[in-house]
Amino acid sequence: MAAPKYLKRYSKVHRDEMPALFKITERIPAQFDSDMPLEELRKIHEKGIEEYRKLHENLEIQAMEAFAYKDPADRLVLFTESFLELPKANPSLLDLKVAIADKMIENCNCCGWRCGVNRKAGEKGFCRLTDVSNYASEFLHMGEEPELVPSHTIFLTGCTFACIFCQNWELSTAPESGNRIEPRKLAKLIDLRRMHGSKNANFVTPTPHAHTVLKIIREMSGNTPVVWNSNMYHSPEIAEILEGVVDVYLGDFKYGNNECAQKYSKVKNYLEVVQPNFRFAYKTAEILLRHLVLPGHLECCTKPIAEWVAKNIPQIRFNLMFQYSPYHRAMEYPEMGRYLTTEEEAAAIYIVKEAGIEDLLV
Repeated sequence: MAAPKYLKRYSKVHRDEMPALFKITERIPAQFDSDMPLEELRKIHEKGIEEYRKLHENLEIQAMEAFAYKDPADRLVLFTESFLELPKANPSLLDLKVAIADKMIENCNCCGWRCGVNRKAGEKGFCRLTDVSNYASEFLHMGEEPELVPSHTIFLTGCTFACIFCQNWELSTAPESGNRIEPRKLAKLIDLRRMHGSKNANFVTPTPHAHTVLKIIREMSGNTPVVWNSNMYHSPEIAEILEGVVDVYLGDFKYGNNECAQKYSKVKNYLEVVQPNFRFAYKTAEILLRHLVLPGHLECCTKPIAEWVAKNIPQIRFNLMFQYSPYHRAMEYPEMGRYLTTEEEAAAIYIVKEAGIEDLLV
């Protein structure tokens, strides 16, 4: 397999040649009181992000300069080690992000549903989650994309979608199942997995758990890149606080129109939510995009997705997936109760290549 054209910064981070983004964020001072109104916290966050972007840009320039030397690999390692010796801010921009996410669930607008419920008071919206976060499993996953393996994958319970063909429906439909997350304990396990060879911390279905995931990341001590493995149906407010935390968005782009999204995943305004999130992720991190090809949906979904990606976020890793199986409730929909044909697979590859996608994984 040829080396991926993109995800280059991520590759440097997991080789400890560059700092993970949260390592930069935790070194940015942010003076705030967690009792402040949410809008005041966001204004402080805006200023902190400006400082983060300046430091991030300077680090990228220094890294490029390091490659100009005779032994760039050695100099990059020295550069990273010297950066990691910089003291953490107290409180930091990362602390502020935790405070904002924690306050957001009191009037929850974490995803495109914008339910407005007080999850801290036990109220539940579409995802049926309170402020408690559970995980079903965590392990070194060897079945993810090649550049991610071995991936420390953490499967969180619950979901903001209700896909009729969900292969993990036991987890998505049972948000209270699994093990309750203790952020510090799970962070130490992530550090341990990193020592044992994991290339990343891969949070699966993280959107309704953003407040908990950020607390876990804050407790991590290793230089571990963060992978946000999601359906990209998060709110703009969540997108803002993920800047400077997420290194790679492992984002599903399921549908090329709102009608299919409504029919098969029960979500509203799909494109209006997901497309801006992909654009923002493109500006602030790296993207490994997954598109699960659905039977009979080449023209309505695969083609418009490929064309939109080629036009709006071209420099990404694109994984064209043929693993569709009629799981869960798919057999209740006759058109979805079958596997892909070989002709559909070949046609999907042609569509994506014809659109001009440069870094295609099949």
